Amino acid sequence: MRALLQRVSHASVEVEGEVVGSIGTGLLVFFAAGRGDTAEDLDYLTRKIVQLRIFNDEAGKMNLSVRDVGGAVLAISQFTLYADTRKGNRPSFTRAADPVEGRIWYERFLDALAEQGVPVEAGVFGAHMRVELLNDGPVTIWLDSADRHRSRRA
Repeated sequence: MRALLQRVSHASVEVEGEVVGSIGTGLLVFFAAGRGDTAEDLDYLTRKIVQLRIFNDEAGKMNLSVRDVGGAVLAISQFTLYADTRKGNRPSFTRAADPVEGRIWYERFLDALAEQGVPVEAGVFGAHMRVELLNDGPVTIWLDSADRHRSRRA
């Protein structure tokens, strides 16, 4: 599973001219499930998102989590996070979960975030969405659940 996080002052998502989700301070999270993902991937990703200390404390240091600041998450399904651009100019998405599996994982992702005690807003799976945000920092973080298996030594 993959997620692209942006620390935001506010964010919203619109489908067919209607706002379907919006938050103030928090995280805009673009989420994608990959083929072969498991419940362990979901657990790793949701815990990491909720516990990641990327909000400033009183001293201006990134030392607080979204939960610590009373923030929320706006989660958007985004299969294109699995784009493979190594060959040619048209991305391949064969490593992304198929739409049925992707929807199931997205719904589980939303539930898992809520279970972590963070308010969650969402886009509409498979819809054409317009996302508006004010990135705060800017702070943008890439997470891939496969990274938990990689050595810290590079």
